[in-house]
Amino acid sequence: MGAAEALYLGLISGTSADGIDVALASFEPVPRLRAALTHPYPAALRRRILDLAQGDGRIALDELGALDVEIARVFAEAAHALLERNGITADAIRALGSHGQTVRHRPAGATPYTLQLGDANIIAELTGIMTVADFRRRDMAAGGQGAPLAPAFHAAMLGKDTPQVILNLGGIANITVLTGDPADAIVGFDTGPASCLLDAWAERQLGLPFDHDGKFAASGRVDEALLAQMLRDPYFALPPPKSTGREVFHPGWLQQQVGAAAIAPADIQATLLALTVQTIAGAIRTHAARTREILVCGGGVHNAALMASLRAALAPLPVQSIASRGIDPDFVEAMLFAWLAHERVHDRPAADVARITGARGARVLGAIYFGS
Repeated sequence: MGAAEALYLGLISGTSADGIDVALASFEPVPRLRAALTHPYPAALRRRILDLAQGDGRIALDELGALDVEIARVFAEAAHALLERNGITADAIRALGSHGQTVRHRPAGATPYTLQLGDANIIAELTGIMTVADFRRRDMAAGGQGAPLAPAFHAAMLGKDTPQVILNLGGIANITVLTGDPADAIVGFDTGPASCLLDAWAERQLGLPFDHDGKFAASGRVDEALLAQMLRDPYFALPPPKSTGREVFHPGWLQQQVGAAAIAPADIQATLLALTVQTIAGAIRTHAARTREILVCGGGVHNAALMASLRAALAPLPVQSIASRGIDPDFVEAMLFAWLAHERVHDRPAADVARITGARGARVLGAIYFGS
């Protein structure tokens, strides 16, 4: 890495809340991942986060305040871990972009809001690095959904001259549609659940954090009646812009769908996988009819059964990991928040994001917290 090269850190914990992804990146002349790691949450902290994110939202103010601080401390630990592993000092980092941990995302209704925990004051103080955070609420204040933010970065990373879809398989699935015409607006939105329900059901039935390679799902059969019931959820019929999260698709939602039906656990897992595949494939057919390929990132890229089902549903379109473009599929979102910090430092509005989220116009996203 050159001595004068501007380096940025990006940190995020997604809807799976399985740890903090940290990316060290540079953006001149093009986005480039320099180093990355995943720093786990303490198990008890992760459970408290999930209980809040997929519960009824009721929490004591003291617990909410404590979570905000504790999450920030683990984010700072994650940043330190990457720097120490790579022999880099904090003063070599131009800025750190922290997404924080989403615990509620309510973009619809009379009082739309989104809430990410992880106090940026603490991150800036503990790392000594200028920290940029709170990226979503300015977009929401301008009438947007506050999500997804990734599509503009996908275009910056891959270019806009090839008809392609970038599919992120995190807890929630989202797509970016690049038409191949640089003059066209980027389309991007959340299609629905990706791994959040699969992981929750695997944890309940197997005591495991996720369904390794999708073997549990592959051992079952799709329950067509249950799948049809799930597909009737109003979210899937909404046009973009739209975004969602665990506050909608959580274990309680699944229990409501199953009701009193006697369905084998493996069949429920197979049906959840089919729900993910059908909602993604339907969104791509509707909104990306001219696409030539689908590039996949996020943790779901490692689920062999999910990837095989996507390939079958989207044939003859090629469906492949974004690793085929030399990009680590596990750290695209962490790179996104390093890039958003880069854009904020240069006072550049996220113009493409505004068209995706439905905001009234382009806004400079993120608040700056100066390091020590």
